[in-house]
Amino acid sequence: MSLTDTAIRAVKPSEKQQKLFDGSGLYLLVFPSGSKVWRFKYHFQGKEKLISLGPYPAVSLKDARDKAADARKTLGGDNDPSAQRQQSRRQQRDTFEILAREWYNKQLPAWTERHAVYALRRMETNLFPYIGARPVADITAIELLSVLRRMESRDALTIARNVRSLCSRIFRYAVITGRAERDPAADLQGAITPHITKNRAALTEPAKVGKLLLAIDGYRGTFAVKNALILLSLTLCRPGEIRRAEWHEFDFENTLWRIPAAKMKMSRDHLVPLSPQAIAVLETMRPFSGDGQYVFPSRKRGQDLLTLSTLTRALRYMGFGAHEICAHGFRAMASTLLNEQGYPSDVIDRQLAHVPGNKVRAAYNRAEYLPERRKMMDAWAEYLDELRIKAGLLVEPATN
Repeated sequence: MSLTDTAIRAVKPSEKQQKLFDGSGLYLLVFPSGSKVWRFKYHFQGKEKLISLGPYPAVSLKDARDKAADARKTLGGDNDPSAQRQQSRRQQRDTFEILAREWYNKQLPAWTERHAVYALRRMETNLFPYIGARPVADITAIELLSVLRRMESRDALTIARNVRSLCSRIFRYAVITGRAERDPAADLQGAITPHITKNRAALTEPAKVGKLLLAIDGYRGTFAVKNALILLSLTLCRPGEIRRAEWHEFDFENTLWRIPAAKMKMSRDHLVPLSPQAIAVLETMRPFSGDGQYVFPSRKRGQDLLTLSTLTRALRYMGFGAHEICAHGFRAMASTLLNEQGYPSDVIDRQLAHVPGNKVRAAYNRAEYLPERRKMMDAWAEYLDELRIKAGLLVEPATN
């Protein structure tokens, strides 16, 4: 006789477990404590097996019958419901995010801090929100391609290619550890639009550079952004190196900025001679951030660093278009003008932290051309001051 909700509610616990049968292998197990749990008994390949369908009343009589019916369908397909449920649980545990973080932690000992930060940021920004909760074994090439297309649509082609490569390494780890059968990212090689290299937008006419410097002086946005742009113009450093500048890296006595290898693109320490004007920028920032870690901190809550786009957005706010200048374009601006002034290209390249042809020699001489670079950067700062003054003299006076 089939069970009813009335009969189930009426049953009283006893000293021994009770089994209330509903039929076709489904029954309710009543414990002496009074708790009640659904069970489904079946035979597979000549062996009697048992699976739990959940507690009553959280799982109602109707729900239990539906689950038992699903299990019988699985049996009809010559599959073991218990094994299928175990596989499903494993897949739920082996989500892409869980596996990716496991793989990431195994790579950390061999990575630089900079590379580790970028890899994690790319996963957390571009992958986890879309496929992080998906079982890694179920992700298809088409599904992954739709994620990469999101990056492609915002013209982040380099990031899209790097993320595809990152995914491939994660999926290969999943295969090696028995959590997936293949790497779907391998099918997507060449699927991202090829990147066409463009020169960074940069101002190289002295008069326009003077107007840029004058505009930065009059910038009314964040104080840290304003001074970060000024130091960017005085050092030839990359925007990322400016953003992440920390107070302990500056040697004021010897007027040097020692940037550790972990922050450098080529993973080598870099010495930056500081002109009096550059020192003045740092002294200006000291009352505002000198007791903290970063020279140019973000004022946004929960964010220590200025974002990658902050400096370029400031330039746009000042009226400079994308075709004129970007934050990275300060390096091209300085390189062009310094070459035109006759400074040796080797000295300029070392100030830009470019890799010289003789890598072995550079590895043993991190201060290469330091005296020459110090003279050049002092002269460069004076030159910028001259351009700024000339630009100010050319500004038309206001009329009534």
